Amino acid sequence: MDFLPHLIPMTRGILASCHVRPTRPVTQAELDALYAEAYRDEPFVQVVAEPPATKHVYGSNLCRVWCRVDPRSGRILALGVIDNLVKGAAGQAVQALNVLFGLPETTGLEQYPIAP
Repeated sequence: MDFLPHLIPMTRGILASCHVRPTRPVTQAELDALYAEAYRDEPFVQVVAEPPATKHVYGSNLCRVWCRVDPRSGRILALGVIDNLVKGAAGQAVQALNVLFGLPETTGLEQYPIAP
């Protein structure tokens, strides 16, 4: 059993914590390679080495993802954070329109996140 409490004093954002029970044993190196490959060409997804916080993406169109294998249980924990007002709504709409109209996916969306 895992205990994963969240005490999050945040202005806005979404922190998703997801648990996966793999069908076979998975190493951390395999998981790191899988995530790096899956998100390599995604301009707004950052695979990070430390657990992310919603403050890291505040005011941006970024999604930060972190994952770890629990050596005790073999389960995988993946955390993801987004700013629900940018990536979750307006920024996602702009990104979709960029793709629809053949513009670079990042047009109008590359501003730096707001400092906490």
